[in-house]
Amino acid sequence: MEYNEFVEVYEKLTATTKKLEKTTILAEFLKYLRKRGRSEWIYLLRGRILPDYDSGEYGISTQLVIKVIASSFGIEEREVIERFNKMGDLGDVAEFCAAKRKQDVLFSRKLSTENVFNTLRKLIGIEGKGTVEKKLGFIAELLSSATGKEAKYIVRTLLGDLRVGVADALLTDALAKGFFEGDQEMKVLIQEKFDLANDFAIIFEASANGKKELEKISILPGRPINVMLAVKAENIEEAFRICGKPAALEYKYDGFRILINKNSKGEISLFTRRLENVTKQFPDVVEAVKKHINGKDFILDSEVVGYDSKTGKYRPFEAISQRIKRKYRENYY
Repeated sequence: MEYNEFVEVYEKLTATTKKLEKTTILAEFLKYLRKRGRSEWIYLLRGRILPDYDSGEYGISTQLVIKVIASSFGIEEREVIERFNKMGDLGDVAEFCAAKRKQDVLFSRKLSTENVFNTLRKLIGIEGKGTVEKKLGFIAELLSSATGKEAKYIVRTLLGDLRVGVADALLTDALAKGFFEGDQEMKVLIQEKFDLANDFAIIFEASANGKKELEKISILPGRPINVMLAVKAENIEEAFRICGKPAALEYKYDGFRILINKNSKGEISLFTRRLENVTKQFPDVVEAVKKHINGKDFILDSEVVGYDSKTGKYRPFEAISQRIKRKYRENYY
């Protein structure tokens, strides 16, 4: 399958702001993609190559993209920067530069979706000495074979800014329309199953195989789920009206909501409600779980609270939020 087929869909999506039109475009393409491609390629419709909960990154900055555009198209970095300042989008800059290439070096071979997808995944796994040079080499190889519009969307994907207006809800609507003719009941089921899987490739594959396959999707420890968020109430009477009676009440801890996962292999991972993997930031929580919580596999919806063992007092929320980016040694439970 040629990557240009994805590009054509991107262009159609960009050309309209109407939700129903976007849904129809996606629904038709998903049925076609099912026949021609792999389920994981659905990630590309949102400018990704991994499920939402996977924190893998390309490790490519704006400056590196400027550098690789210049080297791929044989121009000075200064010219790329000047063009960027005028156009405001490096994707558009890549398209412009690609169009200026000499005709005799254009398109020795067509760029395949498999090539683009696999190359982008390689970028995430590269580590060690010469990492930057290797990554730039892979990107340059793609851009050198790309048409102008293909180059535009490759660059936008690298920068996490696809600009085609495909949010989660739109894609779930398209799956319902494409495989269940817009059945409202199935639309709700698809959303429920996505909240459990957080992986559009799994939902795509199941939807294409019918309702029974969708119904098989369940919680899997190690794969984060979308948590239920609090419902605001103006007063206690309204709260009881929403929750019903009897109701269980508990103190609100000033902490950080964490989903503690232990899979069947005994591996423990921690996710925020936004599906960020923060296992490395809370090694003491991991140790506490190993030591004090029994169970082959589980998911615990938890609140991580900072505690100062010297003063016997809880730490403020700011101390926990800083922990996401920095490494502290308070005791957390």
